[in-house]
Amino acid sequence: MMNRLISVKTSKDIFPSLIHTPIGFLLEYHNLLRRPDSYTNAQILIGMCMDNRKHLRIPDNFAFIIRSGGANLRYSAFKVSYAIAVGNIRYIAIIVHNNCGMVNLLSRKSQFINGLVDNAGWDKERAEEHFMRFAPMFEIGDEIDFAISEAKRLRSVYPGITVVPLFYKVEDNLLYLLEGR
Repeated sequence: MMNRLISVKTSKDIFPSLIHTPIGFLLEYHNLLRRPDSYTNAQILIGMCMDNRKHLRIPDNFAFIIRSGGANLRYSAFKVSYAIAVGNIRYIAIIVHNNCGMVNLLSRKSQFINGLVDNAGWDKERAEEHFMRFAPMFEIGDEIDFAISEAKRLRSVYPGITVVPLFYKVEDNLLYLLEGR
């Protein structure tokens, strides 16, 4: 998986088509510690996982951010459309990360059910039905493959929008471009 990642250690590592765009600026702010510019309006929509281990270094007002398990925006269509239509967004970054909890959800079935029973006061049957109903909707499979497929899906829905999949490596807290995007 990691051989599909493209490091961004200098601005020269950013794909030429992304330089001087909100995606390029995102990479510069986060990875290269570019000095923050001042924004009054969002420049980009970022879809990223709800995982608490990830934090982006970006200026205030730079981005709309939708956090959803696995950076899955399939069930956030209205929010995405709103950002584009009302927020005048022309760029979307889909940011997945390694060791995502939305990968191989079936392996967490018991933990999920027991957690709802112990923490939320649910009975086991209700918790199991809830898992079985929603896990298939939120399972993302391989993180990189999902990011690429989600970017392609969004490009087909919004052909006038630039959508770029990115990868956040938890170990170094950096963003990576993806091969096969």
